[in-house]
Amino acid sequence: MLARNFTRIARLSRGFATHAPSTSTSLPAVLHLKTGQSFAGRSFGAPRSIWGETVFSTSITSYTESMTDPSYRGQILVFTTPLIGNYGVPQNKTAVDDKDVGVVLESEKIQCSAVVVADVAEKFSHYTAVESLSSWCARNGVPGITGVDTRAITRLLRDQGTTLGRLTVGNDSSLAPPRPEEYWDPTTENLVDQVSTKTPYELNPKGDVKIAVLDFGAKANILRSLVRRGAAVTVLPWNFDFNKIRDQYDGLFLSNGPGDPNHCMEAALNLRRTMQEWDKPIFGICMGHQVIGMAAGLEAYRMTFGNRGHNQPVLALASSGSIKAGRVYVTSQNHQYALKLQDPFPAGWEPFFINCNDSSVEGIKSTAESGKKVWGVQFHPESAGGPLDTIEMFTDFLAECRATKLHLNVPRYQPMDAAKITPELKHEVPQRVAVAA
Repeated sequence: MLARNFTRIARLSRGFATHAPSTSTSLPAVLHLKTGQSFAGRSFGAPRSIWGETVFSTSITSYTESMTDPSYRGQILVFTTPLIGNYGVPQNKTAVDDKDVGVVLESEKIQCSAVVVADVAEKFSHYTAVESLSSWCARNGVPGITGVDTRAITRLLRDQGTTLGRLTVGNDSSLAPPRPEEYWDPTTENLVDQVSTKTPYELNPKGDVKIAVLDFGAKANILRSLVRRGAAVTVLPWNFDFNKIRDQYDGLFLSNGPGDPNHCMEAALNLRRTMQEWDKPIFGICMGHQVIGMAAGLEAYRMTFGNRGHNQPVLALASSGSIKAGRVYVTSQNHQYALKLQDPFPAGWEPFFINCNDSSVEGIKSTAESGKKVWGVQFHPESAGGPLDTIEMFTDFLAECRATKLHLNVPRYQPMDAAKITPELKHEVPQRVAVAA
């Protein structure tokens, strides 16, 4: 009996984890920072050297979502969590319908330039996993380095701010560190233009409310959050002049995106006209929030550190829809730029959220007196991997769009407040019409 039980245990203890290629036979790699520090380790993924902006993320989970986020375009991503890759990478394909938008992750491919981890997993285990982090990076042409002290790198970036970097692999790793003038700064380029769609496309065309999305590098979960709430979504290039077609839509959404928002001044000027002449709801996230701010007259500036991770606390300064003034919400963020807090604020605008750590502007909204329904947030309410403290802002936005579409008697003293209102349709009594015999 005992032997039979041991046999049964042995059968159950089959390989629960799948082996990934070992890094012990990989090439040497070195991460150089423009400030003079170098960190030696072993490579994984694509055997190529790369330039980029070195940033860190405090996310404990969802490394696949972070790496496919278009906002990380041009960046060398350092994960503060020691072990990365332990649950592998899923198949990144889904249906395109009223629930899904074609991908499981945040885009079709890895968007960051390289990844830096303390310990890349040589085994992975998850019921949806189809490949390892290393093979996924290799297939996407993205290099990685492991076996380095990510705590030391994070402390450097925390103290001196985001730093330009160079990841060298193989023979390049034995070369002298680059001179300061040789480092490439990705923010000098219009990264939004690189990741935005080139042609408009539709999702869930049978939805009951039509939303136009200006794509500055939209995460798939933003589109998914709109579609799953019944919206018919049209995704437009970042510099498309929405004013030409605005009367066809019930609301406008501005997505996240990478790089310097000042490269998107064309979109801000188009939006300024939209906000002046159009009274339907407008909502922006991350880069979209910054474009709304610039259109309103605020200045966008480069932060020393930026905020990246899933644990950024923000304080609501006003109540609106599901958001309650005085509450602190835990949010996901990924940005290097922010809107400058100024006093007085531009006419018709007020701060909506503020960061509890660095007091940076985390949200703005149109005032009750302006008669407009516009608001933007620096964080990601839809964050895949969480937290989802503010996810209902999507529900609020679409409720306001539906209320506006139906011409209901919605109080305008508080944008997004339509989420609290039960729509009451007005039925007209048909009149009798005389018909000749």
